[in-house]
Amino acid sequence: MTYICKKIKGVPYSKSKRRGKVDAPEEWTSAIVEQTKNLPKIEEACVLKLTFLLPPDKFPQDFPYGPDLDNLLKRFLDALCRTIFSETSGKDSCIVSLNVMKTKVKSEKVAGALLEVLPVSIT
Repeated sequence: MTYICKKIKGVPYSKSKRRGKVDAPEEWTSAIVEQTKNLPKIEEACVLKLTFLLPPDKFPQDFPYGPDLDNLLKRFLDALCRTIFSETSGKDSCIVSLNVMKTKVKSEKVAGALLEVLPVSIT
């Protein structure tokens, strides 16, 4: 397997959207699928590192830490199951270690997610 490092451009949305633009979550899912469809397919165990780059409006005063990581991750992994994990037995269950974080960026222009996938051997 090849090491994958890719910035996915767009505004990250969680699985359960609570505020803002109604069609935005599907736009984010489509962006993930479109930008990862030509990446190598994962065929073995891997480590996944993911950093969500969230614009300031994702950190309103009543929600100062932004959206839940687990909900952001669910939408992202579901999209990857349609692309890089599509040929893997068990889809995203091949992830044996996961490192996820979120950070605030200056604007929607630089929003997205930094994706790294590293091959590992578990045998």
